[in-house]
Amino acid sequence: MTAQAAVAETEGDLIVRREGAAGIIRLNRPKAINAMTYEMSQGIDAALDRFEKDAAIAVVILEGAGERGLCAGGDIRGLYESSKAGGDLGKRFWRQEYVMNARISKYPKPYIAFMDGLVMGGGVGLSGHARHRVVTEKTKLAMPEVGLGFFPDVGGTWLLTRSPGDIGAFFGLTGLTMNGPDAIFARFADAVVPSARLPALREALTAVRPGITSGEVDKITAGFATGERAGPVAALKASIDRWFAHDRMEDIFASLARDDSEFAKAALKTLNEKSPRGMVVTLKLLRLARNAASLEECLVREYRAALEVFRSDDFREGVRAAVIDKDRNPKWSPPRVEDVTAEMLAPYFKEIGADELTF
Repeated sequence: MTAQAAVAETEGDLIVRREGAAGIIRLNRPKAINAMTYEMSQGIDAALDRFEKDAAIAVVILEGAGERGLCAGGDIRGLYESSKAGGDLGKRFWRQEYVMNARISKYPKPYIAFMDGLVMGGGVGLSGHARHRVVTEKTKLAMPEVGLGFFPDVGGTWLLTRSPGDIGAFFGLTGLTMNGPDAIFARFADAVVPSARLPALREALTAVRPGITSGEVDKITAGFATGERAGPVAALKASIDRWFAHDRMEDIFASLARDDSEFAKAALKTLNEKSPRGMVVTLKLLRLARNAASLEECLVREYRAALEVFRSDDFREGVRAAVIDKDRNPKWSPPRVEDVTAEMLAPYFKEIGADELTF
């Protein structure tokens, strides 16, 4: 994607253009691994409007400029500064983003996401709900929000609970990374295409006819794909299901502690680094999402919880430790999952009246 990146340097944070029969949406902040701002989210929405109305556009392709990834997430630094100042960026940004996530899931034309390199947080929201999700051998997909005192949002609770067994709870609570085949197994992606073949696939997609069906796009993609369906995590599914089947974080910790395998020890160490409050909120959201009838239902719950997170010290402390000061030593409040009370939890799940998310 080097040539694309060179063009991108002169064209702003978001590039929207038509190439043949394809509407191209390119995230263009390569130095920030294409982290998405509020304005970029608005621009993507406008592009989706334009491409939907243009009869000459057969497919939409989402891609990231540069060599490092599709999108590293949202503009965490901007959200941190607004939270500190008592601002409203979280309220505006997440409303815009979540409504767009739902729109992507129902987009009437084939929407193809090239999930090459790093795909995290908000990047999963832009790609994970797509009809056609292409990963590569370079893909590193993660929802690491619990490490920021947050939870997997952008419809992440819906996606994670559609993974087999408790694979989603494992990835959502630990924030660990999926490779391309892991993402296929976890139902976050549809096809592994070697990164060297992405330009040829892209060229084929720009040459399709208007009115092409999703099934036909699948056939084109399959011609470039490796056929891989499962990564290393698939072999651990039985153990992961045993460890993460519980509805209380204390029981997940205890289950891991009883297992002397290196993988269990590593997972336990990872969980011990996360926000206790973030983990408890995440687990409850995931359990509620299991019975959700729609992505929108999950997004409504996520928006309620996100507004509470935005007001919380844990979110600011998590971002401070990971992004601002980078000391990797957050002081969580409370410091243990056992100390997260029902009273602490309640505000994340209460109805919010006029502020409720609507579609």
